[in-house]
Amino acid sequence: MHARLEGAMAKRRLRGWNPPLENINALVASGGPRLLARSRELVVTNGYAANACEAFAANLVGDGIKPSSLIGEADLRDRVQRLWLAWTDEADADGLTDFYGLQAMVAREMFVAGECFVRLRPRRAEDGLLVPLQLQLLQSEMLPFEKTETAANSNRIRCGIEFDAIGRRVAYHFRRRHPGDSTDLGAVIPETVRVPAADVLHIYRPIDAGQIRGLPHVAPAMVRLFLLDQYDDAELDRKKTAAMFAGFITKSAPEDPMMGESAADLDGAAIASLEPGTMQVLLPGEDVKFSSPADVGSSYEAFQYRTLLAVSASLGLPYHLVTGDVRQANYSSLRAELVEFRRRIGQLQHGVMAHQLCRPIWRRWLETAVLSGAIDVGDMATVRPVQWIPPRWDWVDPLKDIQAQVLAMEAGLTSRRKVVEATGYDIEEVDRENASDAARTAGLGLRYRASPGETQGARATPAAAPDTDTPPGDGSGSSTTAEQE
Repeated sequence: MHARLEGAMAKRRLRGWNPPLENINALVASGGPRLLARSRELVVTNGYAANACEAFAANLVGDGIKPSSLIGEADLRDRVQRLWLAWTDEADADGLTDFYGLQAMVAREMFVAGECFVRLRPRRAEDGLLVPLQLQLLQSEMLPFEKTETAANSNRIRCGIEFDAIGRRVAYHFRRRHPGDSTDLGAVIPETVRVPAADVLHIYRPIDAGQIRGLPHVAPAMVRLFLLDQYDDAELDRKKTAAMFAGFITKSAPEDPMMGESAADLDGAAIASLEPGTMQVLLPGEDVKFSSPADVGSSYEAFQYRTLLAVSASLGLPYHLVTGDVRQANYSSLRAELVEFRRRIGQLQHGVMAHQLCRPIWRRWLETAVLSGAIDVGDMATVRPVQWIPPRWDWVDPLKDIQAQVLAMEAGLTSRRKVVEATGYDIEEVDRENASDAARTAGLGLRYRASPGETQGARATPAAAPDTDTPPGDGSGSSTTAEQE
């Protein structure tokens, strides 16, 4: 008896299913340029793809994945954090946005192209930057897929990436100009330039072992989105054409004109207009048949829903984020959907954005800041530790979620630091602000119901026990009861 794998059978049902056993790098090298061009056009022209791209970037980076330095010395930590915050406004080599805006651009490129390149550009001291370092984003097209050869130093170049004898990335061979930019015309220069790998960050999500180039995040849904867009356009044109014809007139004597009839065209067909209040007298043998265009039918809505549901599953995004349709959603379904989606996004935040983008930039920025004299540090190892805090998730039910977090802290199941960082803030910054607010309100003699350190809400208890010696009916007793309620 031999066990049979149904997926490996070659019987009648599966006789025509013979996919080639190709590595993902071979597939990317052969189909990468066309896939990339179609992906970019789809995100620009298709509303669902454009909305999904923005939703993907907004949830992946939000207002930024921000560093929280783990330096033990409080004064040094504060100086490093302040210098970083000031430098983020100067990080973009093009001067269009800040460091966190660059993160959003990288996230969009990951959705559209599957990858993005960040070049670390050292600057001169006379450039006047707080830290002489800037970041330049390069699109996937800048690294040619077709450049696969052996370099002069015997290294292998695969899809534009140069590897040494043991498989380490040593350089990237970038184009000097974007191949699709017809406005960038200059002198004749070599097509590509070799950039050391130490100055380049390659941001992409590897889905297969050994993968060297990224695949567009929208790739699994591209064909379905394209065909659905064509179907919708055809349906709109059909309804528009049908609505143009109000009726059709048959005449026994074609030479007799009707009221309101215009001159015949080259094909001999004439059109009669119909205005409000018209009473047309028909001659014997003439007849009018009004147009009754077919409707889209009751299956149109169900077909659209199922198709867009499949698109959302292919993109790994909730249906309501792709379409904006929440008619069939409720509290439980939204919460269950968002929990699964946030797990996927958290995987990308920590495994791709923080590991491939944020940490290398932090290390290079610290080294550049120390070498330029912007920070005086004796041992680099003491300033490198950092924790990257992703943007906060908005709660579906804020009251229940906050109460659950408070109960988890009281039971010792989590720490206050973890709870604060889940909101996207640095706990030490929050504590400093709370201490400053408490000192200021105390100095001014102010007292608010939501003072820091006090328990509020339905579980609140009075700061002092009620006076049991107060006789019944006393005004002070009723006031105390009112405050407790």
